[in-house]
Amino acid sequence: GNPDLMKGFAALSGAATKAGALDEKTKELLALAIAIAIRCDDCIAFHTQASIRLGMTKEELEELVGVAVMMGGGPSLMYGSHAVAAFKEFSEE
Repeated sequence: GNPDLMKGFAALSGAATKAGALDEKTKELLALAIAIAIRCDDCIAFHTQASIRLGMTKEELEELVGVAVMMGGGPSLMYGSHAVAAFKEFSEE
């Protein structure tokens, strides 16, 4: 219902994830860790898919969840399991 808002958000997202000093994969891994720490299921699904597309491994996900838990505490531990479930759903593993 607000196309200007969506265009603006898409432009922000594109600018934020564009490769620079950090590559696109690193930025997606950061976004996934933040999604876990702030407990956003839809964000977890979106950034898990994007991270898989960019080559995230299960081992990277496991370490990423550890950092998210450090930053977000117990609730992030529970949401970290959502990212693991999304990884299993969206990857070939």
